[in-house]
Formats: sequence, C-alpha cells, structure tokens
Amino acid sequence: MTVSLDLVDVDSLLTAEEVDVRATARRFADERLRPALPEWFETASIPARELAKELGALGFLGMHLTGYGCAGVGPVAYGLACLEIEAADSGMRSLVSVQGSLAMYAIWKYGSEEQKNEWLPRMSAGEAIGCFGLTEPDFGSNPAGMRTNARRDGDDWVLNGSKMWITNGSVADVAVVWARTDDGVRGFVVPTATSGFSAPEIKQKMSLRASVTSELVLDDVRLPASAMLPEARGLSGPLGCLNEARFGIIFGAMGAARDCLETTIAYAGERIVFDKPLAAYQLTQAKLADMAVELNKGILLAVHLGRLKEKGTLRPEQVSVGKLNNVREAIAIARECRTILAANGISGDYPIMRHANNLESVLTYEGTSEVHQLVIGQALTGHSAFR
Repeated sequence: MTVSLDLVDVDSLLTAEEVDVRATARRFADERLRPALPEWFETASIPARELAKELGALGFLGMHLTGYGCAGVGPVAYGLACLEIEAADSGMRSLVSVQGSLAMYAIWKYGSEEQKNEWLPRMSAGEAIGCFGLTEPDFGSNPAGMRTNARRDGDDWVLNGSKMWITNGSVADVAVVWARTDDGVRGFVVPTATSGFSAPEIKQKMSLRASVTSELVLDDVRLPASAMLPEARGLSGPLGCLNEARFGIIFGAMGAARDCLETTIAYAGERIVFDKPLAAYQLTQAKLADMAVELNKGILLAVHLGRLKEKGTLRPEQVSVGKLNNVREAIAIARECRTILAANGISGDYPIMRHANNLESVLTYEGTSEVHQLVIGQALTGHSAFR
C-alpha cells in the first residue's frame, strides 16, 4: 500500500514548474543515487566529478541563479530539489549546496564580470567543481577570528592560512577563500592548481561519508589582483552566502526525515510482532503520527520561507528559524524511526542510521543550533548575546 505523507496538501501550494523540478530530482535520486549510496557510505568514496556533470546536465547546479548557464528557477523549486536529493543522502545535497549556494553564489553575487564568465558556465555544467573556504580549525561559529590572511606584494596578493571541514575541497577546481586583509575580510577566487594550494582529504568520518570533506592549506599562494571578489567587503559577504546555503538545508533536512518515515511505515506494515503487523499497535501509530505532523509542519515552513524569498523579504532570523526547527526535527524523526526498526535500524540495509549520522553534521554546519538560537534571541530582544 502506498501511503502519502502529505497530510495537509502541501502540493496545492506548488506551481507546475516546482512539481516538475521535484519530480526530476526524485527520479535522479531514485535511479542514480539510492542504488549506490550504501557502497559510497561504506567506502567513504563518491564519483564526485561524474556526479557533478550529471547534476549539471539536469540544471541542478546553481539552479536558483540567473544567467551564465544557470537554470534560474525560483527558491521553492530549488528547495524542493534539495529536499529530494537529501532524501537520498545529506552528502549529495551538500555537494549541490556548496557548489551552487556557496561557491557559485559568491562569484555570482560578489564577483567581477570576468570572474563570472570564467567560472559560472563551467560550474553550472558540472565541468568545474567549487568549494568555499571560511571555517578554520579554531574558528567555526566565530568567523571574525579567522587567521588566514592576504597581504599585498606589488600588484599581487599572497595568501597564507588554513581552512577546515571544507566540502568538495579535494576535488575542487576553484576555491572561494575568505581571508583577513588590511582592508578587512575579503574573498578571493583561487584556482586549486595554484602553487602553494593543497587540500588533503579528511578521513575517518562517521558522518557525511558519501561526501568529500577536506582541509585547505594556503602556503604563500600568489594571486593576481583580479582574484579578489570586488563586491564583498567584511563578513557580510560570506555570511550572505551562508544564508543562501542554509535556505537549501531548510528543505533538505525534511527530505532526510521523509525518507526515514517512509522507510519506517513500510517496515512497520510488514514486520509481524505477536502475530500482527507492528503498524497495527497504538504505540507505533502514535510515534508515526507525531513524526508525520512535524514533517508536514517543517515542509510548510520551508515553502512559506521560500515564498518570502521570492518576494525578497526573507530575513536572516527567519532563515535561522527554518534551519533550527527543521534540522532539529529531522534528527529527532530519524532517531525515533530507528526505535521502530529496532536492530534493523542500525543496518546498512535500511537508510535510517545513515540519515541520523548525516544529520549530526547538518545540525552543526552552516551555523550550530546554538548560533541560530542566538540569532533568533537577538531578533526577539534586541540584545546580542554572542559575546
């Protein structure tokens, strides 16, 4: 029996284009990603370049941007694509988000026309992969403390420092790197073939194993003056990019939650316990009902925030509301689903524990829950509690 989890008719809020984009993303997830994910997660290895080209051919890279080969779809369509891809795996959605909402968005929003023409068409096609270097080993939630620096040497810039936990880093062709200068924090477009740049991959991850995560090391990386992003000055540049990426997470986390719940309902319908299906017990149905309610609330919130983004009125604290709520509820759903599957819940034959492990990373990247609580708290009280 096929069961719809759309208890509140979210589909009635969507346009035909949004439904089509969602369907395309779901087919790609079902046909290309799901069959391979258990092995990718087990081996902590993905065919990143191959996947990037396939995603680019579907128009999913930088899909919410306009021009330069980008699809130019609306925020909700982009969000629904993130939801379907993360329903397969959070690492897959991270590849899309970092490419489109961090690396590409930084160049699209803050770059020169030359930078845009050089990189965006290739990145949208998946022919070039990008990464985004902001987080440092000692400075995650406090990017203002970054130590990576850029100094002038004649007409050139020379960058030194390191970045940590960088998605796509080891396979990237270009890195958007944020560094401290005498003129404040500035962004630089760094081709990864530049002398002095290296990106050792981070191993032994217990989460996001179907994703490339790296350190970036900049050792006297010499760049021309034209490498600087001309329109980004101070932390408002990278923080603006992070809000773009967080928007995709608001939808994406609900995809992981939905996949857990769909898997669990199907399992509970087939699993016989004391001579009747597990799904026929009141305790099981209570758990499923509570999870379905939170899933539907989260998707409604995501679509509403998408409509605000369409109008250009979406505020940072509203993004924080979405990220805080939806990731927190998604990981709670994954954990509850695991209890219904019992021992099978930890098996790689089912996606539950993989989603739960991945969501542990999603919970803290692009702003920890605590950071988003403080953003919301400042909006409520007018007082900053960050220091």
